[in-house]
Amino acid sequence: MSSPATLPTSTSQPPSSVTSQSQATLISSLRSSATHLSGSVRQALANRRPWKELIDRSAFSRPDSLSHATTRIRKNFNYFRVNYLTLLAIVLALSLLSHPFSLLTLLSLLAAWLCLYAFRPAGQPLVILGRTFSDRETLGILILSTVIVVFLTSVGSLLISATLVGLGIVCAHGAFRDPEDLFMDEQEALGSGLFSFIGGAASSAAAATGPAAMSRV
Repeated sequence: MSSPATLPTSTSQPPSSVTSQSQATLISSLRSSATHLSGSVRQALANRRPWKELIDRSAFSRPDSLSHATTRIRKNFNYFRVNYLTLLAIVLALSLLSHPFSLLTLLSLLAAWLCLYAFRPAGQPLVILGRTFSDRETLGILILSTVIVVFLTSVGSLLISATLVGLGIVCAHGAFRDPEDLFMDEQEALGSGLFSFIGGAASSAAAATGPAAMSRV
């Protein structure tokens, strides 16, 4: 006697369950990335020099020549690099705060990159208004949007002008600040660089978002 036929069972999850899992994955990725990034920033700020030492008026003098000024800038940057990058970030922040539309545009663009690409689960397609977009199409749209926002609006000119102002302040301070009274360990001099601590923060964020983003490459 033949055994009764078994009915096929479906293991697919309901859409609500898939959506909740995607939201949980997105929130977890955001929290992990924010934790790594804040930890790297706190570690970098802990290595900054005292601000009183930065603005010590008795240490300012006019450089003898252009090459002397260049040498001063290099030495001062190696010593005050965290302070200089903090000043540059403050100039950029003040510029964006004085232009709310540009700030809102940049935040919207950043949110689009994070939610639609960086933290979106690799196996979940992007669906907008009933149309499904592949990962390549999503990346192309985001890149095109970034180019339009940065180069075809006032946002790009604002960022460039604020960066130039910040660099001007840094170069002026570095040229007139006499570095003879500054002492720096040899290991610090070898490990210094323009984006030394930013690289650590970026690598930490990449470690948190790597699996989702690299799977689309």
